[in-house]
Amino acid sequence: MRSPTVRAASSSDIDRLLELESAAFGSDRLSRRSFTRLLRAASAACRVIAEGRAVLGYALLLFRAGSRVARLYSLALDAGHRGRGLATALLADAERLARRRGCDRLRLEVRVDNPAAVRLYERSGYAFRGLVEGYYADGAAARRYEKRLAAPSGAIPST
Repeated sequence: MRSPTVRAASSSDIDRLLELESAAFGSDRLSRRSFTRLLRAASAACRVIAEGRAVLGYALLLFRAGSRVARLYSLALDAGHRGRGLATALLADAERLARRRGCDRLRLEVRVDNPAAVRLYERSGYAFRGLVEGYYADGAAARRYEKRLAAPSGAIPST
């Protein structure tokens, strides 16, 4: 079996992205139209982790012009591949991409009733920034996290 690799998502991945989205999230799902638009947008980056041609998960980042803060909008992994470090690999890739795009922080929200994701983010150095009541369409609250990203090696720190 091939070792998993992370790459940019393409339009040929959309059916699989929708499957992952549907399996991972009970509400607030991205639509085909949204994925299609985001894959083309300069303000977004969708990355997939794959073994050969099999897409096992994805991470979606959003960027705002003039902002040094990137947002991890979504991260989903095939349930059959959890526990292999794939979500950690996707998160590390998202952080590297955000740094390359000039961001020094990465923010995200996660459902309060998703303890596995909360552990992933806290283990990865994300600091809890507050609770947002009624954040999701079904009324669930979100935990907001943020991580200050280290400067890429060889970069001159800004003052």
